[in-house]
Amino acid sequence: MKTLKYLHKPLLILSIILFFFGAIMIYSASSVTAYMSYQVNPYNYFIKQIGILIFGFIIFLCTIYILRSTRNRFFDFIIYLLTIFIIVLLAMLLLYGKAKNEAISWINLRFISFQPSEFAKIISINYLACVYFNKFNKKKKKKYNVFIDFFTSFIIPFIPIFTIALLIFMQPDLGTCIIYCAICTFIYFVSPTNFKTKLFTVFIGIFMLICLYFGSILMGQSILGERQLSRINNYKNPCDTLLTTGNQVCNGYIAINNGGLTGVGLGKSTQKYLYLPEPYTDFIFAVVVEEWGVIVGVIIILSFLLLLFMILTVAKNAKTNKDSLICYGVCFYIFLHIIVNLMGIFGLIPLTGVPLPFLSYGGTFTICLIIGLSLVQLINIESRRWFKCQI
Repeated sequence: MKTLKYLHKPLLILSIILFFFGAIMIYSASSVTAYMSYQVNPYNYFIKQIGILIFGFIIFLCTIYILRSTRNRFFDFIIYLLTIFIIVLLAMLLLYGKAKNEAISWINLRFISFQPSEFAKIISINYLACVYFNKFNKKKKKKYNVFIDFFTSFIIPFIPIFTIALLIFMQPDLGTCIIYCAICTFIYFVSPTNFKTKLFTVFIGIFMLICLYFGSILMGQSILGERQLSRINNYKNPCDTLLTTGNQVCNGYIAINNGGLTGVGLGKSTQKYLYLPEPYTDFIFAVVVEEWGVIVGVIIILSFLLLLFMILTVAKNAKTNKDSLICYGVCFYIFLHIIVNLMGIFGLIPLTGVPLPFLSYGGTFTICLIIGLSLVQLINIESRRWFKCQI
C-alpha cells in the first residue's frame, strides 16, 4: 500500500475513465458486426476487451510490485534479451506466418493471436533508453569526433532497430513500420547525443532518402505495393472511390456528419450497420462522434492532450535520463497513434489502420499501451520516493 500512494493518481484515474468509456463504445460499435457478420454473441468483443483489460490490470500490478524490486539489477539484461527475441519472432513470422489482410503481421496460437510488431515498439523504447543511459552515464570523456560519435550513438545502437523495421516492412506493414521508425528516431533526438551528431544524422538521412527516391525512378519500380500506392493516391477524395479504397473514410464522414453537436444517442449509430467495416477498431472515433456528438469528441481529444501532458510531467521529474527517455517514448508512442488515427479518419493522410488508444478494440495494442502506462507509473513512484529521501 505504501507503494500505491506514490502513483500518479490523476493519470491513473483518467486512464481508467478512458478505458471504461472505450469498452462501452466497443460494445456499441461491435454488436451489429458481431451478430450480422460473424454470427456470434453481440457482447463478444465487449467481453473479450474486458478480459484484456483485466489481464492488463494484472500486468500493471506485476510491473509495480515485481519489476520495481528487480529493475536496477536485471532491467537492461531483460530488455536486450527481449530485443533479440522480437527480432527472431518477426523473422519466424515472415517464414512461417499466414497472410491476413494482405500482410503477415499476426501470430495465431488458436486461442489467442497477437501482433509482434506492436510489442517491438514498446520494447525498442526501453532498449534505446537503456543504450543511451549506459553510453552517457560513463565518466570517461573522449575527444569529440562527429564521425565516431555518429557511429557509436546512431549506427551501432540502431542495428537492431533497422533489422526490426526491415522485417516489419517486409510483412508488408508500411504504416506500422513508419510509426515504429518515427518513435525510435524521436528517442534518438531527445537523447543526450551531441547536437552536431544529430544534425549530421539529419543530413545523412536526407541524402539516403534522395538516393532511394532517384534509385526507385531509375529502376522503374516503387518500393510500395499496389494497395499502399492506391491508398496514397486516393485518400484526398475518398468518396470518389466509395466502393474501393475510400469506403471507410467516406462512411466515417457520414457518421461524423450524422452526429452533429450532441449525437444521435448511445447505440443508435447507423454507420455501424455494416457501412463501416469493423467500426470497433480503427474507426471507432467516427462512431463515438455519431452517437455522442462533436462536443464529446472534442472532450476526448482534450483528455488525450491532458494525459500526454501528465506523462511529460513525469518525464521531466524522473530521476535518471533512462526514465525520462522511457516516458518521452511512451508519450510519443501514444501521441503518434492518436494523431495518425484521427488524421486518417478525417482524410488528412492516407489510411494506415492504426488503432486509437483507449477506445479501439485490440488485445496486442491495449496490452502494450497498459505496459507503457505501467512503466510511467513505476517511474513516477521511484522518482517520488527518491525525491522524498533527498528531503
